[in-house]
Amino acid sequence: LASVALISSMSAAYAADLTVNISIKDHKFYPSNITVPAGQRLKFVVTNLDKTPEEFESDQMKFEKIVSGGGRITVFAGPLSPGRYNFFGEFTLCSAQGYVTAK
Repeated sequence: LASVALISSMSAAYAADLTVNISIKDHKFYPSNITVPAGQRLKFVVTNLDKTPEEFESDQMKFEKIVSGGGRITVFAGPLSPGRYNFFGEFTLCSAQGYVTAK
């Protein structure tokens, strides 16, 4: 019974996550500036429309994951305190940059 309650509470927590969809095209993130409510746990769904792999990374939000060419990943972060958090693609730092602002 305890494990059923734990699974139920975990499902409820994941259902409350705010989904943020991001695409990678021409080695850039779209959208690259995202505003979310502070205190909210985020679920990033990143789709790479390029043929080459890219990395979806943030030191501040504590994730790092490779998105294969034509692939899709899911990454969780937060809940975030108010502020501005960067994310980037380490493979093309000159163009793959973005920010999440939590208000």
